[in-house]
Amino acid sequence: RTTRTVPAKMTARHFVVVVLALLSCCVLATRGDWWLADPSYHNGVSAWNPGYQVWRNVKDFGAKGDGVTDDTAAINNAISSGNRCGQGCPGGSSTLTPAIVYFPPGTYVVSQPLIMYYFTQMVGDAAQRPTIAAARSFPGGWLLQSDPYDNQGNNWYQNQNNFYRQVRNFIIDMTRVPSTVNAVAIHWQVAQATSITNVHIRLSKASGTQHQGIWMENGSGGFMSDITIDGGHYGMWVGNQQFTSRNITITNADTGVFLNWDWGWTFTGMTFGNCRIAFDHSVNGGAQIQAGSAIIMDTLVYNTQTFVRTSTSQSSQPHTAGTLMLYNVTLSSVGTAVASASGQTILAGGSTRIAAWGQGQVYTSNSNGAGQFTQGKLPVSLRSRSLIDPSTGRFYQRTRPNYETLSTSSVINVKSAGARGDGRSDDTAAIQNALNQYANSKVIYFPPGAYIITDTIHVPSGSRLTGSTWPVLMASGPKFGNVNAPRPMLQVGRPGESGYAELSDLLFSSAGPVPGAILVEWNLNAASVASSVPPSGLWDCHFRVGGAEGTQLGDSRCRAGANPTAQCMGAYLLLHVTSSAASVYIENLWAWTADHDLDGNHNQISVYSARGILIESRNGPVWLYGSASEHNVLYQYNIVNARNVMLAMIQTETPYYQPVPKAPYPYTSVSQLNDPDFSSCPSSSQTCAMAWGLRIAGSDTQSVYVFGAGHYSFFSNYNQGCLAYEGCQDAIVQVSDVSQNSATNDVYVFNLNTKASTSMLWVNGKPAVPQSENRSTFCSTILTDLAL
Repeated sequence: RTTRTVPAKMTARHFVVVVLALLSCCVLATRGDWWLADPSYHNGVSAWNPGYQVWRNVKDFGAKGDGVTDDTAAINNAISSGNRCGQGCPGGSSTLTPAIVYFPPGTYVVSQPLIMYYFTQMVGDAAQRPTIAAARSFPGGWLLQSDPYDNQGNNWYQNQNNFYRQVRNFIIDMTRVPSTVNAVAIHWQVAQATSITNVHIRLSKASGTQHQGIWMENGSGGFMSDITIDGGHYGMWVGNQQFTSRNITITNADTGVFLNWDWGWTFTGMTFGNCRIAFDHSVNGGAQIQAGSAIIMDTLVYNTQTFVRTSTSQSSQPHTAGTLMLYNVTLSSVGTAVASASGQTILAGGSTRIAAWGQGQVYTSNSNGAGQFTQGKLPVSLRSRSLIDPSTGRFYQRTRPNYETLSTSSVINVKSAGARGDGRSDDTAAIQNALNQYANSKVIYFPPGAYIITDTIHVPSGSRLTGSTWPVLMASGPKFGNVNAPRPMLQVGRPGESGYAELSDLLFSSAGPVPGAILVEWNLNAASVASSVPPSGLWDCHFRVGGAEGTQLGDSRCRAGANPTAQCMGAYLLLHVTSSAASVYIENLWAWTADHDLDGNHNQISVYSARGILIESRNGPVWLYGSASEHNVLYQYNIVNARNVMLAMIQTETPYYQPVPKAPYPYTSVSQLNDPDFSSCPSSSQTCAMAWGLRIAGSDTQSVYVFGAGHYSFFSNYNQGCLAYEGCQDAIVQVSDVSQNSATNDVYVFNLNTKASTSMLWVNGKPAVPQSENRSTFCSTILTDLAL
C-alpha cells in the first residue's frame, strides 16, 4: 500500500471548504432542493397542543429512500408518532394532531400498507418527485391507506367525516408486484377538504393484470387532479357521494374508470388512451343501477374499444339512475362511443367530437311540467367565451402552484416577519406588514398554526400566500362583532383594484362569534385567460366556523337544539366574490359552518353563520372546480347579477337545526346584499323558510353553467323522519328573475341531484321540477331543465 500526503497547497481553509461541501451533500441527501424542505420553514405548531411535532421528514425516522431498503416501518412511524388520531381515536377526528409528512427525492420501498392518520398531508418533494415502490413481496391490498378496516370489518374513521387529507407530488410504482396480485396504489375513502394531486401511478400492463390505481368504496368528497395512471385492470374503481376529478390521464388500462356507485360525479379534463373500456357504470343482468349521475366533459379518448358502457335505458331502475352527460368530448379511433352492458351500440364511435350528449330526465318549455327520458344529442350551445382557454377550446383549468422552481430567497416565512401563529397573539400587524413588503416579490409562507386577526387585512395585488396542513386564519374581536357593519377579515384587493393573487393550503375561521365578519372578500379584477398574467386563484383553501379547538363555538356553548344566542353567531358571510372581481379560479374549497365538534366530545352543535358563498362578479369569468358550502342560514351559494360563471360539481347541506329557527333568523335579509326574502313563506309552514342550496338570481345574470350539483336536506330540527317521505323542505334550488331572453340568458344546471326537497327546482317562485318523479339511487336526479 502506498501512502500519499496532502499537497502543501491544500491549506486549512481549502480543507474546511471540502468538508463543508461533503456535509452539504449529506444534508441534501436527507432533503431536496425544494424550498419547503429547508428547516427554516419547519417552525409550525399545533396551537392548542404544545410541544407537538407537525413537520416530519421520513428520513429523520430512518427511511433510506435508496430503492433497496424496506422503508415501511420508518414511514409508518413518521406518520403515526406523537399520539395521533388513529385506530380508536375518540370520535374519529382531531384537529390537534396534524402532520405534514415530507418525502425527499428517492425511491422508498414499501412491503406493507402505509396508513395515513387523520389530518395527514403526505407531500413529496415538488422539485424532484420521490417514488414509493411496492416491494415484490407486497401481499396485495392497498399501498396508501386512508381508512383502514379492523378485523371485524369496521373502518377506523367515519367515511363521510374523513376530512383533511392530502397526497401530492409522488410517483407510486406497483410494477414490482406480480400482476396476478390484487394490488392497489391508493385506497381513498374520504370526505371534504381532501385531495390527491401531481401523482403518477405505474401499474402492471401484463395481460389479465389485477393491479388497480385508485380504489374508493365510500365517502363524501372530494377532489383529485393532475394524476396519470398507466396500466392496470382498473385505473380507478370508485364510489362516493359526490366528487370532482380534473386533469386525469389513464392509459393502457383494461378499464379506465369503473364507477361503482355515486350520487354525482364530474370528470373534467380527462384523457383515456389504449383502454378496452374508458368509463364503465354498468351493472350485470337485471341488477339495479347503483351509479346516480356523472358528467364527462372536456375529455379526449383515443385508441379505445368502448368509451362508455352503461345499463341505463328508459325502463331501467331506479328511474333516473345512471344519468350521464358527455360535453365537449373528442374521440380518436374509438370503436363505440356509448354501448349497453350487452354490447349494443347506443352512440357510434370513430374519430369525431361529441358536443353535448346525455341520458336522463330532461325538462323543456314544451314538457308541460313533466320530464322526459332522453338518450341522445342535447340542444346545448354555451355562449360564454371568456370561460374558455383559447389554447385548448376547453373550460380554463389551472394546476395549484407548488413554487418548485423558487429558492428560499424567494419565499418568506411569515413568522420571520413577526407573526406567532400561537392562537393567542394578535398577528394582524405582522401579516399586514409582510404583505405590504413582499407582495410582487416573494411568496409568503404560513407554517402550521393559528393566526389571530383582529382587523381587516388587505391583500394587495401580486400577493402569493401558501401554507401547510392548513394554517388557520382566525377572525376575532369587536371589530368583527357588529352584524350591522360587516367587514372582511381578508380583503383580496380593494374594490375596483386590478391585478392577481394566489392563495393555497389555508383555512379561514374565527375565534369566538364574529357575526360581522366576511371571512374572505375577493375584489381583484385579474387579466383574461388570453393574457400573459394568469387568473387569480384559490387552491385547497377551506372555511371552518366552529367545531374545533380554539373556535369557542363548540358543544359547551352551542349545543344542538339550543335557542340561538349571541355567543353562537358564527360569521356574516364566508366568501364574497364581489361585483368588481374578475378572473377568479377556485379549486377544492369547502365552506363549512360546523354541525358537530371535531374535537372534544364530538357532539352535534348549532352554530349560526348567515351566508355561504356569494358571487356577484359583473363580468367574470369565475371558475369553481370541486367546491362545497354547508349549514349556513340563508343560502349556501348565491349567484346574483353575475356573468360568466362555471361551477363543476357543487355540494350543499341545509342546516340541521332548521326550521327551528326558520330562515333568515337569527339574521335578517339585507336587500343591498341581494339576500333571498323568505317573507312569502306561510307562517304555519315548517318546510318553506329554509336555506337555499343554490340560488341564481338577477336580471343581469348571464352565462352561468353548473356542471353537477348535489343539494341535500337531511334533517328537520335534528330529526330525520322527513326522509321517509322525501319532504324535509319545500325547495332547495331557485332560479329567479333571470332574463327570459334566450339570446342572452344562457343559464344551465346539468346533473342536478337533490335529497328530501319536495321540489328540486323553483323557477320565479314556482315549483318547476318535483322530486317524486325523478327518483334515483338515493337522491332525485335530472339531467337538465332546458326551460331556464
